[in-house]
Amino acid sequence: MLSVSEVEKIILDLVKPFDPAIDSELLPLSQAIARVLAEDVSSKLDFPHWDNSAMDGYALRYADLEDLPELKLAIAPDEISAGISRSRSLATGECIRIFTGGMLPNGADTVIMQEDVEPIDNFLYLKTKPTHGEYVRHKGQYIQAGTTLVDSGTRITATEIGALAAARCPQVRAYRQPKIAIISTGNELVNLDSSQPLQAGQIIDSNIHALSALITQAGAIAIPFGAIPDDLESLEKVMQQAIASTDMVISTGGVSVGDYDYIDGLLEKLGAEIYVRSVAIKPGKPLTVASLGKVLYFGVPGNPVSSMMSFWRFIRGAIAKLNGANSTYWYPQFIKATTTQDLHAQGRRETYLWGKLTYEKGNPVFQPVSDYSSGNFISAIGANATAVMRVNQTYVSAGDEAIVMFLNG
Repeated sequence: MLSVSEVEKIILDLVKPFDPAIDSELLPLSQAIARVLAEDVSSKLDFPHWDNSAMDGYALRYADLEDLPELKLAIAPDEISAGISRSRSLATGECIRIFTGGMLPNGADTVIMQEDVEPIDNFLYLKTKPTHGEYVRHKGQYIQAGTTLVDSGTRITATEIGALAAARCPQVRAYRQPKIAIISTGNELVNLDSSQPLQAGQIIDSNIHALSALITQAGAIAIPFGAIPDDLESLEKVMQQAIASTDMVISTGGVSVGDYDYIDGLLEKLGAEIYVRSVAIKPGKPLTVASLGKVLYFGVPGNPVSSMMSFWRFIRGAIAKLNGANSTYWYPQFIKATTTQDLHAQGRRETYLWGKLTYEKGNPVFQPVSDYSSGNFISAIGANATAVMRVNQTYVSAGDEAIVMFLNG
């Protein structure tokens, strides 16, 4: 049985990222949210586009303040608001009313905020002397035209959308979304849309819906193949279809050592190379990782929380690397948080205890759930993090810090 870190390395070493020359497409910026850039994007403009004011106040020439007997300037009979261009230059000893975003007139190099001045008649009395260049946003200060604005491999969020729009980049080249097949196995599974009442021993196939949602959140396209009974011939047929039409395959159930667990035997029949058969993690010990040509295969447990934990810990990072994302997206995010209750583990496997991460006065606090059964999907409702108990770690006292892994994002 391999350790969590060993399995993580094996998986990421197996993943071959998409080729940007082949596996990318040009997208309107409006459709680029959550997509991964396949090439660097350079700004088409200086940003800011011109010198402008960062504050409501008065624009002035700093040199005029050097020789004044008192901090007093003449007020020009005009004002500048955002979107208005003034061609006139400031005369010596003159200032002009300006608003946030307003374009500085020729000669002006400093802005004094309105709270620090007192206009009387046609003169402006300064309560304090500003520093040179104060409250001025200079042309190209944030980025200059032709400079890389967003790097290839970045997963686009609303922040990148806004910056790209401001820099007049209406289109971006992004990697195509990976296609991920999901196959559920088990005679007990019933499709959600079935109109028949559940018979004794039957359960709804919830895994296919949960994994589809996780795949979508990861920026890929989920392709559910439905629930397949524990029949080797049926499973082989579906598996071949999935391998031929997708970039990655995830199956749930059938990866343990029971009489109806056919997955490993089927993989060998299909010529797969199997790299992982189990991992020292709880929940999620039965994990199969194999390659079938260019397609990477994951066989995860059928217990709902176990299947999701396998995704959070291992598969999400594999999708990120496949999809061309830079390495910051390949690994889970961990922080330290104060646990509100004692945490227990047997210590033989790396153990994940799910719950809710909140913040109290800016400090992270972890509230574990009361039932850690991997078959209890209900206990995972609202969970956004999981405490991590390392191998040989059996106890963390309430009020102490625990390592916590984010589940979302």
